[in-house]
Amino acid sequence: MLKRIKIVLLLLFSLSLNAQQLPQYTQYMFNKIAINPGFAGAGNGICVGGLIRQQWVGFKETRTDENGITKSFNVAPETYNVSIHSPIKALRGGLGATIIQDQIAYQKNITVNLMYAYQTSLGAGDLGLGFQLSIFNKTINFEDYHPEISGDPLLNDRGDESDMIFDAGIGLYYRIPDNYYLGLSVLQLLQSKKTDGTGAHLRRHINLLGGYEFAFPNTPGIDILPSILIQTDGTSVQYDLSTLIRFKDQFWGGLSYRYQDAVAVILGFEYKNFNIGYSYDINTSSIGSFGSHEIRIGYCFKIEVDKVKKVYRNTRFL
Repeated sequence: MLKRIKIVLLLLFSLSLNAQQLPQYTQYMFNKIAINPGFAGAGNGICVGGLIRQQWVGFKETRTDENGITKSFNVAPETYNVSIHSPIKALRGGLGATIIQDQIAYQKNITVNLMYAYQTSLGAGDLGLGFQLSIFNKTINFEDYHPEISGDPLLNDRGDESDMIFDAGIGLYYRIPDNYYLGLSVLQLLQSKKTDGTGAHLRRHINLLGGYEFAFPNTPGIDILPSILIQTDGTSVQYDLSTLIRFKDQFWGGLSYRYQDAVAVILGFEYKNFNIGYSYDINTSSIGSFGSHEIRIGYCFKIEVDKVKKVYRNTRFL
């Protein structure tokens, strides 16, 4: 078991530097703002959201110190996401922002994304053309890595190191309300990197997102919502296929499949402008039977501005 954990930790470290780096979301269909900046302002109100993802629950590293005391350390990936976006008529589009913390083993990434999307009508639907500025901070605690053979030049005399870099992203998002949506985005566009310190090197990610809404003509109140998310960084490709069944626009449930990784159950409901969702991933990959939990909450509202009453004066009554 200890050997298995060390192998997975090595894989996590190498994947975070050289493969897909963006966090994965099982409920991606409700978290489009984190995937595509063209979604900013797509709607009629201010929307705020939060998401917590605990991946591979129970996956720990066990370590015995020099006194023979055994301790367990949580090394499973954890993701926290906070978002807000709103249409701004004066800007002919919308503004948005996300704060994402992604922690894997002994390294932590915090990203702040600021975005603007120009929204315009196109055919029967609406098109969003988005741009985002990303501020990326990477921290690695090298002291927590304990190689079996001492003297590793990558770890010697290194403690808690941190780097900050900037990058950008673009996105297109087209939607026909109550029908379908399609989005294409490129994140970490500039592939910024640091040659020293943590050696952070961002890789360009391309995301293709799409979904459709089927309504049964003889069964009002029940909709089927299939969706797909394809992500690639040029070296690997990840596919997410999902289907939800929604009842009276208030309750939904369904399944999602991530190619060669996991099968997930998704549940959710909406109440008074709040929408709450939960998903549980069942791993099908060689990582084992460790499952993953994801909890999400969103709230959308409009700011009603009272119209100023106009007062008309007549000189006859002065």
